[in-house]
Amino acid sequence: MNDLCPCGSDQAFEACCEPLLMGQAKPKTATQLMRARYSAYAMGNIEYLYKTAGPRVRKEFDPENSKKWAESATWGGIEFLSVVGGGEDDETAKVDFVAHYSVKGTDFNHHELADFAKLDGEWRFIDGRIFGSDPIRREEPKVGRNDLCPCGSGKKYKKCCQGTETK
Repeated sequence: MNDLCPCGSDQAFEACCEPLLMGQAKPKTATQLMRARYSAYAMGNIEYLYKTAGPRVRKEFDPENSKKWAESATWGGIEFLSVVGGGEDDETAKVDFVAHYSVKGTDFNHHELADFAKLDGEWRFIDGRIFGSDPIRREEPKVGRNDLCPCGSGKKYKKCCQGTETK
């Protein structure tokens, strides 16, 4: 029985992304590379992620943390929202996708607009813009442990309300 490819193509892994991850074939399209990169995360093949990245991404690449993150997740599939360019005869592409995964039972969606380009005739991941909710911003200044408690008790925060708040 053939296992289905993690990329969600409904094809057997050995007929889909495995030849790419094993270096037996090169991706012909940017979408094919994106599928293979997703499968590389799902399979923990960090070397493939590095190998298929452009020069700037390679400079910033942290294989140890990438491996930890990949192994901590349960991968649930990739969804393509749009693809501009990226065909066999194109030189660049923009791939808008959502990668679904979970960590410790909590589901996450990684939404990214990824840039791809052919370098020396091979598709490479160049950069990406991640979409997500804006970070939570504090309305008032942070209260330090040794500041007076904002409740007005006159005590230091660490001896008053800090111990009663959930962290």
